[in-house]
Order: sequence, then C-alpha cells, then structure tokens
Amino acid sequence: MLLVQKYGGTSVANVDRIKAVAERVDKTIKEGHKVVVVVSAMAGETDKLINLAHQISSNPSEREMDLLLSSGERITSSLTAMAIKELGHKAIALTGRQTGIVTDAVHTKAKIERITADRVKRALEENYVVVIAGFQGITETDDVTTLGRGGSDLSAVAIAHALNADLCEIYTDVDGVYTADPRIVQDARKLDRISYEEMLELASLGSKVLQTRSVEFAMKYNVPVVVRSSFNYNPGTLVTKEDKEMEKVVVSGIAHDVNQAKITVMGVPDKPGIAARLFKKIADANIVVDMIVQNISIDGKATDISFTVPKTDSKKTLKITEEIAKELGARAVDLREDIAKVSIVGVGMRTHSGVAAQMFDALARHGINIMAISTSEIKVSCLIDAKFTELAVRVLHETFGLAAI
Repeated sequence: MLLVQKYGGTSVANVDRIKAVAERVDKTIKEGHKVVVVVSAMAGETDKLINLAHQISSNPSEREMDLLLSSGERITSSLTAMAIKELGHKAIALTGRQTGIVTDAVHTKAKIERITADRVKRALEENYVVVIAGFQGITETDDVTTLGRGGSDLSAVAIAHALNADLCEIYTDVDGVYTADPRIVQDARKLDRISYEEMLELASLGSKVLQTRSVEFAMKYNVPVVVRSSFNYNPGTLVTKEDKEMEKVVVSGIAHDVNQAKITVMGVPDKPGIAARLFKKIADANIVVDMIVQNISIDGKATDISFTVPKTDSKKTLKITEEIAKELGARAVDLREDIAKVSIVGVGMRTHSGVAAQMFDALARHGINIMAISTSEIKVSCLIDAKFTELAVRVLHETFGLAAI
C-alpha cells in the first residue's frame, strides 16, 4: 500500500517528537508499505514567525508573510528526513514548490490548482521516503503561497489524490474525531467512522481536528482519510462515504467555535441591492461570511443586518463595513467579539423531525439566549454569548445522549 501520513505541529513539536515520527514511519515501512510524509511546522513556530513580522510592521505584506511562514514547514521536513535516514532508510525532503503544488495567487489563503508530483513519483520508484513541507505551494509566477491555517491537512489529502494513495492518515494529538471536545465533555466518545458531510460540517463549525478545505477535497475526490494520534497506536476515526447505518444516529457530534465576531449594520435603507453591495465588498477582500440575519423593517424604510465572520478578520471587516455603511446611509456599525457558535451535526437529521426544537428547548432551560440560527440538512447552529459556550456544549451532548450511543 501507498500511505500518505501527515503529522501536525504537536506531533513534531521538538526533536524527540520528530524522532518518534521517524520510528512510526520505520514501522510502517517494515509492514511493507511505501510512505509519503507531510509535516506541519513545529508547534508554536508559525505563531513565533507571525509575532516577529508584527514587530516589524503592523500590517505586513501578505506576499512576504507567505514566504516567511513557509519556512516553518521547511525546517520540519528537513529534520524529519534526517531522522528517517538515521534509521537506515533513504529519505528526501521537498518543499511545496519541489512537489509541484501549483496554487492561485491569493496569498495566505491560496487554493490548489494542480499537483504534478513528478519528483515525488520518481523518488518513490527509487524507494525513498518522501517528506513534504505542508501548508505551501507556488504560483504560476513563482511566488510562494500558503494554504491557510491547518493547510498541511489539505496538502496531505491533495497529495494522496495526486499519487492515488491507498490511504491518507492524519496524525494529531487526539485519538480521532469525538462527539464533542473531550476537554469540555468528560464522557465524549470517539467515533469509529464519520461521513465526509458530517466531518465537513464539524470542521467548518469549529472542530479543530481537520481543516475544512481538506475535508471538501477528500469528499470531492473520495480520498479515504483516517484521523489518529501520533502519541499511541490506537485505531482512529475513518472519514468515508455515508452509509445507511449512519442515518440511524440522529446527532453524531457537537461543535463549538469561539473564533466568531458579529457585525451589525444598523439603520440600513430597506431596498433591493443593499445587501448585495455590502457583501460583495467583503467577498472582494476574501473574507468568508457565515451567519446572516436581516430584520424586517417596521416602517419599510430602515432595517438592521447582522452577520458573522472569523474573529481574525473582524477588524478588517469592520473597516470595510464602516466604509460601505457611509455610502449606504446606514445609521451605525457595531462589532461584538464576545460571542460563540454551538452546533449539532448528524446525517440522521434528514429523516428525523423536531431535532432543532429539542436543541432550542435544551438551551432555553439553561438560560442560554440564542442570537441567531443557521441550518442545513444535517446541522443546526446557534449564536450565543461566549460565556455560555462550555455549558451549551455539555447540555447538548447530554440532551442527545451522545455518550451512550
């Protein structure tokens, strides 16, 4: 089998952990498999680089940031290749560019356009272990790009697809995908299997196990993914196609996200095209808007529009919104960062009624007010005050009996 193994920051946090990764790769080879390794930067390294940049500039160039941040993964890939060589195997470290990962030119959030992987294929034929620096690529004009936070997951899944690998293993510091964050819910249970759609919802709703775009890619190209711990040899969680057994479980997991900010534009003229103008400006800045709520105007003349964005984009979004609000003749713009989103996810929700009402009732009984609601076929999300986040997660986990399934 050809396996792509991705190791996150905590898995390669120091020299001892990198040596442990090399030993796991050694064990995999001895079991008869070929291995491609994708690594993240050592834990904390990316944040250190970001901090250095902000000591130089309050608004550093995104192009230079990409070049700077890509160095973290390059360091790890080189050290990991060295550690594998010390165990008697041929190994070679490659950057995203050397791997042939070509992206668009959107710095800090680049999208992969294609992967040639010719050099990787040649190295595998010569029995090398290929260690690839994740999180990065190259544009058609030879500028280094990065794929956004958690981008090494996307690198690994995309490389697995390009190489037609048998399995993509994502190694992290948890045993797999849980019904809720085990740091908040003591009786959270590890799932043996989860559908691509459920995993995509959980990832987009705040679960930090897999990057959202990596799940989208895996689902699109049917790349089998296993999430497991690099700190033990326990079986992980298989992310795969949905089957009928999965539909029997109404709710599979609870997600929460405290990296949310709510912006409200007050006193907006209530006429066609206003929302389009506002959100086009935000989209043009490559900012992703999540929940949107527009109040019905009482007098038919003015209304309020509220929406959420990642907290990391809140100041940038606020500036854009204030500029367009003046053009629109809005009364004021308000920013709140003390909010959180809690969500229930499950493919079984398609065939079971009353799930949303059950969620709302559970939150109400514990005095948790809902500011906004968003739904899809397989999820319900509620915006709440951030101070109630952990309580809400525990309440919903108990309400839907996730510990006992």
